[in-house]
Amino acid sequence: MSATAPAPEQETLTINMGPQHPSTHGVLRVQLELQGETVLKATPIIGYLHTGIEKTFEVKTYVKGLPMTDRMDYLSANNINLAYVLSIEALLGLEIPKRAQYIRVLLAELGRINSHLVWLATHAMDIGAMTVFLYAFREREKILDLFEMVAGARMMPSFIRPGGVRQELPPGFEEAVRTFIDEMPARIDEYEALLTKNQIWRMRTVGVGMLTAAQALDLSVTGPCLRASGVARDLRKDKPYCSYEEFEFAVPTRTAGDTFARYEVRMQEMRESLLIVRQTLDRMPGPPLNADAPKVVPPPRDRLYKSMEAMIHHFMIWTDGFPVPPGEAYVPTEGPRGEAGFYIVSNGTQKPQRVKMRAPSFIHLQALDPMVRGRLIADVVTVIGTLDFVIGEVDR
Repeated sequence: MSATAPAPEQETLTINMGPQHPSTHGVLRVQLELQGETVLKATPIIGYLHTGIEKTFEVKTYVKGLPMTDRMDYLSANNINLAYVLSIEALLGLEIPKRAQYIRVLLAELGRINSHLVWLATHAMDIGAMTVFLYAFREREKILDLFEMVAGARMMPSFIRPGGVRQELPPGFEEAVRTFIDEMPARIDEYEALLTKNQIWRMRTVGVGMLTAAQALDLSVTGPCLRASGVARDLRKDKPYCSYEEFEFAVPTRTAGDTFARYEVRMQEMRESLLIVRQTLDRMPGPPLNADAPKVVPPPRDRLYKSMEAMIHHFMIWTDGFPVPPGEAYVPTEGPRGEAGFYIVSNGTQKPQRVKMRAPSFIHLQALDPMVRGRLIADVVTVIGTLDFVIGEVDR
């Protein structure tokens, strides 16, 4: 009787997804090890969009480094502007007037809605829901129009600056914002009517991309991805900045830790952001607009024609910059993707010695492998979408 022949080893296949795959939400390459259609391992390979922004900060004055932050997370530029500026202001010891703080919150929450709309549109399209893409971009265009009104640019505003904001809100801006926040709740209802009970959507999202609370904390996951796993951590509540403690809003959470839970959290977050925006408009403080720091904050344009001192300060700020006392600072903020902040080291000159960003997109990318292991290759696209990372923030 012959011995039983050993079972042949099951072969595995290694393939590349990207770096130009349309569902990677940026120039990302994922190396997949497959057994049939089952994912055994997923290895993200980054660097295709490397900009060297963190190193470039070292040869830029603090204020000239601000436009680079727009390009890091280009879907929520106001939020990243704010994170960068708060660390500079912590080193300078500046006290920011309430009006500037409220304007910052208003723009940051509009930026959060804008970012979530792009996530929803692209994520739904990845899974096959084309209509949602068209609907979500319809509302996103309205937010970009608001940014254009206030900053003259749709995606790269650089409006939040050290000491406050660039200038006063333009005439008609408040009315335009109120019109948007009045219309937006019904639009969110439309998105949910298309997706929440849709059988295909639920089949592609429920139980897919599981991430437990313990796994999320071990991987330093923050933002909606953490809150969808049951951890109610939100820096706007836990460590308030920019007067967030004065606003009433809830922190949406779910416990399932799957793609569908992250969808529910982000949809509710948009509603909460609308509430915050309305409160900023209803409670908007009066002047002053910027901190009393003439060597940091450029003088109003109308003073340039009347004051030689104002002209000199304007010239010096934009050519030589302003010195920042020696030290280091890190102010964490709650961005649309999670905790975002800039660790800045100053050597006392007009240029930072070191700038390092805590980029949630970069950190969350490491969660891709444990979330897709054992799933089908089609689920990889779903998980990439639910993580909502921006490669400009990863490859900074």
